[in-house]
Amino acid sequence: MLTDIPFATNLTIPDLVAVLLFFTAWLGVGWIIESPPAGKPSVSVLMMRYRREWMKHFVTRDPRIFDGNILSSLRDGTAFFASACMIAIGGTLALIGNTDRLRSIVQGLELEQGNTLLWEFKLLVPMFFVVNAFLKFVWSHRLFGYCAIMMAAVPNEIDHPMARERASQAAELNITAARSFNAGLRSVYFALGGLAWLGGAWALIAATIIVFYVTWRREFASNSRRVIMRSLPVPQLPDPARPPASAPPPPQQ
Repeated sequence: MLTDIPFATNLTIPDLVAVLLFFTAWLGVGWIIESPPAGKPSVSVLMMRYRREWMKHFVTRDPRIFDGNILSSLRDGTAFFASACMIAIGGTLALIGNTDRLRSIVQGLELEQGNTLLWEFKLLVPMFFVVNAFLKFVWSHRLFGYCAIMMAAVPNEIDHPMARERASQAAELNITAARSFNAGLRSVYFALGGLAWLGGAWALIAATIIVFYVTWRREFASNSRRVIMRSLPVPQLPDPARPPASAPPPPQQ
């Protein structure tokens, strides 16, 4: 039972509701962004077309140094955020391990009173999101590396039978890496919002609404989305007459 847990006696019904709402908002906004309504695509979904369009032009671009520089900047971004998350994880662990310091911070900010275990538990919530963001950024960094290798495997000859197929594979790896990177950013947003729980349940509920709205607005109602929508590339549909690259060649008559 919850009453057997030392810090649970200090948790109120608003606290439990706020935490449940917080995690529901995180999962919900992620699902809305990755699976938006057909008539209202998110920025993340719209950028998939541009990533495929990028790889289509990559085949004919000579030299391809420009593309390598772009991919390098994307990998640098993931490395930066992964490093920042590692620092945040270390700082949170140090704060949890130093109960005297944690108690002095609570008293100095005149936050709600509670035992040390309760404050440590409240810090674990934003730490969960920071750890999740770190894992997402690391995986995104690795996927961008796979994309770089796939791009290097694209033949220089434009009319080579595998040129566009390899470019298409590189585009899908790039999209998967971007999806993981975006998920990491959302975790960072919610990690910052989770710190509001230190101010109480109602502060966490308010932070949940703010973070959810900001995340939703950037994906569905931002000026950048309007700019992206001006001239969308034509979606690339699968060609049913085109056999997959792994399929054996048709028998000779």
